[in-house]
Amino acid sequence: MRFVIDFFPILLFFVAYKMAGIYLATAVLMVATLVQTLFIRRLEGRLSTLQQTTLVLIWVFGGLTLLLQDERFIQWKPTVLYAAMAMALWGALWVWKRNVLHNLLGAQLKLPVPVWNRLIHIWALYFVFMATINAYAVVMWSMDEWMNFKLWGYVFPIIFIVGQGLYIAPYLKSNHADQ
Repeated sequence: MRFVIDFFPILLFFVAYKMAGIYLATAVLMVATLVQTLFIRRLEGRLSTLQQTTLVLIWVFGGLTLLLQDERFIQWKPTVLYAAMAMALWGALWVWKRNVLHNLLGAQLKLPVPVWNRLIHIWALYFVFMATINAYAVVMWSMDEWMNFKLWGYVFPIIFIVGQGLYIAPYLKSNHADQ
């Protein structure tokens, strides 16, 4: 269910783009993300910082896209979001000495501290990778190619999550054996 909720706005964005172009698609994305956010808030009783940030960035970059009639703003939104996430993860780690992943997931996942430390770097590098490939796609590809990348590029998060699961699985098994 959560998978459907998470991909609902991008799917509507893609369909609206194919039917009516980038400007209507941007408006659809803005409204769909607001609906998604309200639904998540109602369902979970709260919003994560990432959900709040995504909503704000979509509305700011989407608003600029519509106001200035310049598609580049909505295209650059993912790069800005991913770069900000990488900086936030590393900033929290290096400046405040906090591992955000451990703080968020430590109650659910019992992992050794070195694994948490590697995971924070893996996540930050993943966000840098995603920011970089989106920037490349914006600069080098047409709008149609970028839209196809946005839709089919969701394979990267799936591969990342599966890889991360495979990485932490041995540590989870050893934890259950200890209990």
